[in-house]
Amino acid sequence: MVLEHALITVRPDSHEEFQAAVTRAREVISAAPGFRSFALRRGIESPDRYLLLVGWETLEDHVPGFRESPAFAEWRSHIQPFFEGQPEVDHYDPLPGLS
Repeated sequence: MVLEHALITVRPDSHEEFQAAVTRAREVISAAPGFRSFALRRGIESPDRYLLLVGWETLEDHVPGFRESPAFAEWRSHIQPFFEGQPEVDHYDPLPGLS
């Protein structure tokens, strides 16, 4: 499984709306081929920052799969209005014996 790691900064005072939007957006992404898992965490020291972790069967399921699908535009339409800048996105492979 490939882990997508996204750091998202949201506009101050939009936390409740963002979190509600993520709930709706999760329904979209969870229907994508290759989707495996989803977790969202809010920063303690930086409460305007969120860590989004999405598990994909393969990197190709996310890029180009989901990212080039119509579902991606729907996903982003739910959450992008709350962004303060663009998210930082990376992908990670598991390490045998350490995952």
